[in-house]
Amino acid sequence: MANAPAARPRVPHFSSGPCAKRPGWNLQNLKDALVGRSHRSKPGKAKLKRAIDLTREILGVPADYKIGIMPASDTGAVEMALWSLLGARPVDMLAWESFGEGWVTDVVKQLKLKDARVIKAPYGELPDLRQVDFTHDVVFTWNGTTSGVRVPNADWIPASREGLAICDATSAAFAQNLDFAKLDVVTFSWQKVLGGEAAHGMLILSPRAVARLESYTPAWPLPKIFRMTKGGKLNEGIFVGETINTPSMLCVEDYLDALDWAKSIGGLAGLRNRADANFAKIDAWVQRTPWIEHLAKVPETRSNTSVCLVFNDPAVNALTPDAQGAFAKAVAGALEKEGVAYDIAYYRDAPPGLRIWAGATVEASDLDALFPWIEWAFAEAKAALPKAA
Repeated sequence: MANAPAARPRVPHFSSGPCAKRPGWNLQNLKDALVGRSHRSKPGKAKLKRAIDLTREILGVPADYKIGIMPASDTGAVEMALWSLLGARPVDMLAWESFGEGWVTDVVKQLKLKDARVIKAPYGELPDLRQVDFTHDVVFTWNGTTSGVRVPNADWIPASREGLAICDATSAAFAQNLDFAKLDVVTFSWQKVLGGEAAHGMLILSPRAVARLESYTPAWPLPKIFRMTKGGKLNEGIFVGETINTPSMLCVEDYLDALDWAKSIGGLAGLRNRADANFAKIDAWVQRTPWIEHLAKVPETRSNTSVCLVFNDPAVNALTPDAQGAFAKAVAGALEKEGVAYDIAYYRDAPPGLRIWAGATVEASDLDALFPWIEWAFAEAKAALPKAA
């Protein structure tokens, strides 16, 4: 058996959600949280509005776009958009990993839209974006968290589109450039790139999306948690911090702390540069390691946050799919047992391998310390494989 490496990552948090807290984070950062107070109090509203204003500033959201804090993380924000906006015209659903597949299920099996067209690609690839019909509404994930495949840009979306472009950007926001002029709905959660706490999502609406809300009433009933209009007009209060339901003010404080940190390192450019540098480190290690490779086949589509890797070793490739999954879990399990990397096994529906978060809250020095440990864990797991007869 190989000797274990001596150096260890200082922070072993490489999960793809909830993600690592920002460098230097501790509970004392939240000492000013408005706990035990109403979110509808004057200071409560001020904190919620500041969270919206800082989000706009750092992401560069246009002034005429609306930003709201939503319940149920990114999922809640996406489903709020799907239930409230779809049905006015046909819809193209793009799916190349599990979360995109989830939105397909919502639209096809729950909303039961008859004019939904599904355009798919296997894990590791993008669908043919030329097939998209922008006279339709279009629903897609910008960055596939479980496949590590992202759209490289928004050039494929026409400015003159007739339908709405609805984008789940949860592991892209704060790490990649989102072209808001090409997007009508953008959603994300606090728990991804900024390492915030879970259970809260963000919904960003273009003027075109607002116009749809005010001119179209879905055929199905909407629960209170999804209602964004009153008397046929947008409920403007939602988009200045008057949330539909009660948010955790402790989580709000944590999000504000993450936004302040993001601003201190140069805003979106600083965040993106950190994520790009982290990805470059992982990519360099992959290029010099013969038994591992990117799941994303095309370099331009590789995520700089959720980096998904698969093993490329004859002995491992000869295993059954179930055994390959067990092998990947053995590697990830050994790293967790040693306390050097938590939660880096592949997503349950994805091809077996590893998934390493490379977003801005991860320190490059921790990645440097991680790679020898992955090599050690791989060697240990391979040595435990049954020997060929």
